[in-house]
Amino acid sequence: MSILHLEGQTDSAAGRYAIVAARFNGFVVDQMLEGATQALLRNGVREDAITVVRVPGSFELPITVDLLAASGRYSGVIALGAVIRGATAHFDYVAAEASRGLADAAVRHSCPVGFGLLTTDNAEQALERAALDQGNKGHDAAMTVLEMADLLTRQIPTALDQ
Repeated sequence: MSILHLEGQTDSAAGRYAIVAARFNGFVVDQMLEGATQALLRNGVREDAITVVRVPGSFELPITVDLLAASGRYSGVIALGAVIRGATAHFDYVAAEASRGLADAAVRHSCPVGFGLLTTDNAEQALERAALDQGNKGHDAAMTVLEMADLLTRQIPTALDQ
């Protein structure tokens, strides 16, 4: 008896992908959107297989991601936003509810959701995580979605059929 080892690949990018990006804190999110788009394209996703949806802010990410995931049209959905701590408790509510909503959408629809929601103490930290030259969290979220889409649609079903 041998151990079955399953791991998704990022180079078998069949399917359609959606990116939901918040406009609020666009100076950060726009760089993450660029990173996510480039990651998909560099890994074989066709340009016409990418849908970008802009929403007002991070709080609006979950409902939009949920709708796209429920449609069954997408192999994965990437959520991009930036919640930067301010002087009030607003940060705590938006960060917690957006995070919970994104996780709920992924589980409810068995659809990979790339978690590109930055929650930082200041704009400098957010910009560091959105830099296009290294550490772009939009890129990371897209790569995660590619891997999970392959794992959930190809790797696991193939293993279950054996």
